[in-house]
Order: sequence, then structure tokens, then C-alpha cells
Amino acid sequence: MAASGGTKAIIAALSANLTIALLKFVAFLLTRSSSMLAEAIHSVADSGNQVLLLVGGKRASRQASPEHPFGYGRDRYIYAFIVSIVLFTVGGLFALYEAYEKWHDPHPIEGPWWWVPLAVLVGAIIAESFSLRTAIHESNHFRGQRGWVDFVRTAKSPELPVILLEDVGALLGLVFALFGVGLTLLTGNGLWDAAGTAMIGLLLVVIAIILAVETKSLLLGESATREHVRLIEQAIAGDGFTRVIHLKTMHLGPEELLVAAKISVGQGDSGQDIARLIDAAEERIRAAVPIARIIYLEPDILREGSRAGGPAASGGAVQDGSAPA
Repeated sequence: MAASGGTKAIIAALSANLTIALLKFVAFLLTRSSSMLAEAIHSVADSGNQVLLLVGGKRASRQASPEHPFGYGRDRYIYAFIVSIVLFTVGGLFALYEAYEKWHDPHPIEGPWWWVPLAVLVGAIIAESFSLRTAIHESNHFRGQRGWVDFVRTAKSPELPVILLEDVGALLGLVFALFGVGLTLLTGNGLWDAAGTAMIGLLLVVIAIILAVETKSLLLGESATREHVRLIEQAIAGDGFTRVIHLKTMHLGPEELLVAAKISVGQGDSGQDIARLIDAAEERIRAAVPIARIIYLEPDILREGSRAGGPAASGGAVQDGSAPA
């Protein structure tokens, strides 16, 4: 997994969520606050999601088989997509249902334990802040110069974006719960508790939709980044006698890239010359982009006199791997 960083962030989030979920359930049982129940279920859903990410990473590490010759790297994408479904149903829809129920029966928070949810929420905010800090620290190793929105949208490893969004969602959810519980205690009106619960539900639904959209794109098969495409084109042309006619790339997993290209060869080149040229180009590609695990290079004939960089017989070079080969 990108992987050790992603695993570290997952374990940090899982440890925090399991502890926080238990405390939230205790607070709910003592106060019957719908915001506390929604947050408790939210933490349970997050904990389950982190287990799913760990399972996905484990299954993705299996060796390729005759039935799956390109390996199991996409298992990580599948489990990340399941995470979005769990977050939407178990987290978001449950919270919205609880908000609906509380709106129709807006009982206040009473009894000697009124301070418990406040203490739990403040402690949970502190714990989630440390979890988010770990996720940010690990993400910075892979983010480079990209902004956070761009990182979530373009990252090929799903674990860190998922944990980042879950941690941000968890912190915002705790703030919403504190808002609902606090105003309910101040006013004695349980509608504030219902409002906080509804805000938590809407937040989780939005995060789940974002995760589903981004993971769906990975499942369909995303191309290499622009930087990797540029490095691959440079590697193919490294001997000065070869150029890219068509290039297609696709991630088979976060650290597994398929490269398929049609490259130029001279009209007078022998079979041995072409084989040596292809072997050398593959070696340069793997050196430039180590995640390029599977490479298919198809030779094509250049017109006479075009070896110095003129147009190839079958068309021009593709800039981002999007034209048909």
C-alpha cells in the first residue's frame, strides 16, 4: 500500500474511532441525544470502513493468476467504493432518519448526566484532530505541489483521500453535534438536537457521494498522470531514433501501470534491430517510471527520411494517452 503511509493513517483513524464510538454510545444511553446516536453510528461506520480499507490492501497484494493475469491491484478501488456505500447508508441515511424521528419528538436532554455528551464531544474533537494530523502528515509525502482538492481528485491510491475525507467529516460532524447538543441544553428545545443530527446526515451523504464519484473513476481505469506520460514519452525517445506514435496508459492498481504504445522504427531495420530497440525502450521506461509494470510496444514503419523527427507513417504522437492506437 502507498502505502505504508496509508496503512499508518488507517490504523490511527481506526484506533481513534473505536474508542470514540464507545464513548458516544455511553453518552447516548445516558442522555438519549439523537446527535450523540448519529455520531456513535458515524464512528462505527468509519471503523468498519477502515477495516475494509485494510482488507482491500491485503487482497490487492495477491500474486497474479491465470484467471487474473494483471493481478488484483484494483481490489483496493473496489473496497474504497464499498466504503462510500457504507458511509452513505449506515452513516448518512441513518442520521437523517434519526433527525426525522427527533423532529417529531423533540424531547430535551435531561437528568444529571447532561454534561457527559459535552465532555465526550470535546474529547472526540481532540482525538480526531490527532487522527487528521496523521493523515495530513502521511498525505504530504505523496501530495507534492498539488492542492488538497486536486490531491483527492487525482490520487491513484484511494486510502489516504478516503481517510482524509472521513477525518474531516468526523471533525465537522462533532462540531455539528456540539452545536445541536449545546443549544438543546441551553434552550431546552430538542429541535436543536434534531437540527444537529440532520446536519451530520447531510454531511456524510455529501462525503459519500464525493468518494463514490472519485473511486468510480479509478475503477473504470484512469490513465497515468501527465508527469508520468511525459516521462514515458521521453524514455521511449531516449535513443534519438524512436518516437511515440500512439500511447495509452492505465492504472491496474495504485502502484501498477499498464503502458501500451506504437513506436516508430526505420524501414530498413531488421527484426533483431527492432527487438533490441524495444528492449532498450522498455528498460528506459521502467527506470523512469518504476510503477510501469506491464509494457507493450508495437513497432511501426516510418516514411523514408523521417527518422530525424519528421511525421510518422501512422500519425502524430499523442500528448496524454487519449488518442486511439
